[in-house]
Amino acid sequence: MRRERKKKKWLKWLLITFAVLLLGAGAYVFTVYQSLNSATDKMHQPIERETSEKRVEQVKFNEQDPFSVLMLGVDERGDDQGRSDTMIVMTVNPKEETTKLLSIPRDTRTQIVGKGFDDKINHAYAFGGIPMAMDTVENFLDIPIDYYVQVNMEGFEDIVDAVGGVTVNNSFAFEHGGHNFPQGQLTLSGNEALSFSRMRYEDPDGDFGRQERQRQIIQGVVREGASINSLWNYGNIFDALGNNIKTNLTFDQMVDIQSEYRAAASSFEQTSIQNGYGERIDNIYYYIVPDEEIQSIQASLKDHLDI
Repeated sequence: MRRERKKKKWLKWLLITFAVLLLGAGAYVFTVYQSLNSATDKMHQPIERETSEKRVEQVKFNEQDPFSVLMLGVDERGDDQGRSDTMIVMTVNPKEETTKLLSIPRDTRTQIVGKGFDDKINHAYAFGGIPMAMDTVENFLDIPIDYYVQVNMEGFEDIVDAVGGVTVNNSFAFEHGGHNFPQGQLTLSGNEALSFSRMRYEDPDGDFGRQERQRQIIQGVVREGASINSLWNYGNIFDALGNNIKTNLTFDQMVDIQSEYRAAASSFEQTSIQNGYGERIDNIYYYIVPDEEIQSIQASLKDHLDI
């Protein structure tokens, strides 16, 4: 009888302990959810842009439609809107469970939609902001650009610091911005990561080498942000994201993407425009992409988007 009472008492305390933990976890999850919701509301920035002729029907995340995102890394300098020094087009196909990342060299010569002349593709943002940048990239690649994500590169170091730094593999030793980067695996702070991603002129691969380092930093942020250690620092992470990222994706759309496209995020294919060449026109340097190369890239992206 005494043993049975002890057993009931032990069970009672076990249930109470479990209930407290459950309530605590529930409160924690709710707090995280509220903070994330607040951050994404701050990040959300709709744009005025006519519906693309290349997208007949709007993307339906609940039906797992393939979609595209233009990711822009922008250096904003005071009153100057700045230029999009980093341009990456991401296409996501949940049926194939793949995500492709295409880096576009900033000096690529193409038609600036809305201006009627050819110029460097990264000037589109300086001329007309996000809408003109999306229209110009859409015309260049001949695919619909559905969404955008703009990252303030000056504030990107805050994001890196918020996740506790990032680990990268450096292919060759160099110095830049007062920092020394030896060859091999490196763990970088926010300021170091920003300098690491900006170096271009000392790289034998030029802008392509810089693009590779930028991709490593982005992947490092995603990897560290998804780790269990970051759960305890969610406030700083969400603040950094909210202060330095703008997108036309809503919170509900982000939730749908996380739910319906999770498998696609596990397989990344990184590509870049390689078969081009540099040329000076009117004493200005441009990167020229031959028609055969751009047609090949367009065909690959259309296939990935099921167009």
